[in-house]
Amino acid sequence: MKLKTSVRRMEGPGGRMKLIVLEPKERKGLLPGILWIHGGGYMTGMAAMGRFTMGKELAKYYGAVVLSPGYRLSWQAAYPAALEDCYAALEYLWHHAEELGVDRKRILVGGESAGGGLAAAVCICARDRGEIPVVFQIPLYPMLDCRDTDSSRHNHALGWGTWRNHLGWRMYLRDLYRSEQVPSYASPSRETDYSGLPPCYTYVEDGEPFRDETLAYIARLKEAGVEAHADVYHGNVHAFDMYLWPTKNARDARQKLIRAAGKYLGEEKT
Repeated sequence: MKLKTSVRRMEGPGGRMKLIVLEPKERKGLLPGILWIHGGGYMTGMAAMGRFTMGKELAKYYGAVVLSPGYRLSWQAAYPAALEDCYAALEYLWHHAEELGVDRKRILVGGESAGGGLAAAVCICARDRGEIPVVFQIPLYPMLDCRDTDSSRHNHALGWGTWRNHLGWRMYLRDLYRSEQVPSYASPSRETDYSGLPPCYTYVEDGEPFRDETLAYIARLKEAGVEAHADVYHGNVHAFDMYLWPTKNARDARQKLIRAAGKYLGEEKT
C-alpha cells in the first residue's frame, strides 16, 4: 500500500510541535490510528524518523494513519517534557480523529527504544487519566528502567551500551537521576500497578541492554492479567530490526509484529 506524508503543527506544552503524518494515498472508511514515538535515548532523534520505522510498516500493511511527534529532547528540556509532548500528540490524534479519518476504537501507541519507553509511559498516563482508550501498545526493545539491570550493566552491545544508557537517563532525569523519587511516568519499570493497561507486543535481542527490563515489563503485565508477549532473538544489536534490516532476525521480527498487531488494526489491506 502506498503512503503519503504530510507535516502538521500543533500547540504543545512546550510550544509549537511538528507532527509527521503517514497515511494511505487511497483510503476508504475510518482507519486505525497509530501514535509512533521515535527513539534516540531521549536525547536525539526527530519526528521524521517515523518514516523509517515499524510504524510505517504497519501503516503500509494495514492502511493505518501514523502520527510521529517531534517531542522535546532532553537537551532541550528534562522530564516530563517529552512525555507531556507525546501525550499531547495522543490527544491531538484523538480530538482530530474525524479530520484524520481515524477510528477512535482502534488507537495504538508504539515506538522504539526511548520511544518504546515513552509509549509505555503514555499508556500508563492514558489509563490513569481515563480519557483516551488505547487498544494496543508496541514498545519495541523499550528504555524503561533508569536503574541498571543484569543486561544493561557492563553491556557493550552494538548501537547502545551502558555508558550511553547512563548518559541518556542522566540527561532525561537531571536532578532525579539515581534518586528513589523517580516516578513511573519517567521510568515505567517503577510502576506498581499494571492492571488496566493495553495488551502489549514487543521483541528484543538477548544480548542487548534492554533485554531484562523488556521481559520484566511483559511479566508484570501478565501478572496483572494483561495480554502481553515478547519474542527474544539471539544477538547483541540494539534496534536490530532497523540496523540489520535484511537479516533473518529482523525479517522474522517484522512479520511477528505485523501478525500480533493485526488483531487491533483489522484485516490486511495489501
